[in-house]
Amino acid sequence: MKFRPLQDKILARRIESETRSAGGIIIPDAAQEKPKQAEVVAVGPGKKLNNGDVLTLDVNAGDLVYFNQYAGVEVKLDGVDHLILKEDDILGVIEN
Repeated sequence: MKFRPLQDKILARRIESETRSAGGIIIPDAAQEKPKQAEVVAVGPGKKLNNGDVLTLDVNAGDLVYFNQYAGVEVKLDGVDHLILKEDDILGVIEN
């Protein structure tokens, strides 16, 4: 299935967190926080301004990003969990 985000929306896939602590203790699923990092899968064309211009987004497909913990809408596409985020929900891009 193809999905094309509209305006300033971003389709992202969460990056799974570690199931073990630094000391080697296995963390049960119920105690784990949802990861706040994601890989951008697709981006919309940009935010439409009042004068009709389009402000392009600062993120691109393939970027790793940090986002607000409770941000976005969770969707399942082709059996894979994704998030639809607004650009405002993204805190920053992780650069290697």
